[in-house]
Amino acid sequence: MGIRGEIEGLPVEISEKLLCLFSTDVSEEEDRYVIEVPRQEVETGDIDPGEVYRVALISREDETSGDEGTTTTTPKSAPSEPQPPVDVGETRYVEIEDIGKQGDGIARVERGYVIIVPGADVGERVKIEVTEVKSNFAVGEIIEETF
Repeated sequence: MGIRGEIEGLPVEISEKLLCLFSTDVSEEEDRYVIEVPRQEVETGDIDPGEVYRVALISREDETSGDEGTTTTTPKSAPSEPQPPVDVGETRYVEIEDIGKQGDGIARVERGYVIIVPGADVGERVKIEVTEVKSNFAVGEIIEETF
């Protein structure tokens, strides 16, 4: 059994054995093709050089070139940078776990990602709309007091 989620807006089932997730290019070297693993994934993750791993490739159809209908892909960010799990305009139901230094409510979602919710108190469960997204936190506006 895996974890259900979304990658690039597509529903996927993610194996509990997943060690890392990153974007990279496939390059050609003589008689083989090479996928580069970012150094950070080896230094900070569970990947060991010299070991054998299963690799899953997920299509990224970002652009279509004019050459015979072929599709080219372009990474949207640095390969080893995890993307925020929320988007501007997205609505979420969250529980306020903490209060920040400025008195704003703090909620945590996937991977411990922080959403700051002005006007919320610890223990409140609120429906929010995400109004701002940064790499390490987001800001949400309360649109429904309790759920």
